[in-house]
Amino acid sequence: MIREPAELTIASDGQVTLPMGLLAEAGLDVGSRVLAYSDGDGRIVLRREEDALQALIEHGTLS
Repeated sequence: MIREPAELTIASDGQVTLPMGLLAEAGLDVGSRVLAYSDGDGRIVLRREEDALQALIEHGTLS
């Protein structure tokens, strides 16, 4: 399913606010712990902490 992208702005302090609908679609909620990492030119990936740690244990990579 292709979802409508959310247009966001990076504030002067580097913060970005993600819409609740986007978080809900990703299975995230207030208080969810995520890991963020760069995935190439212009891409930042957020992963649930437990999913990223499980991927590291199983495959030795965050991807």
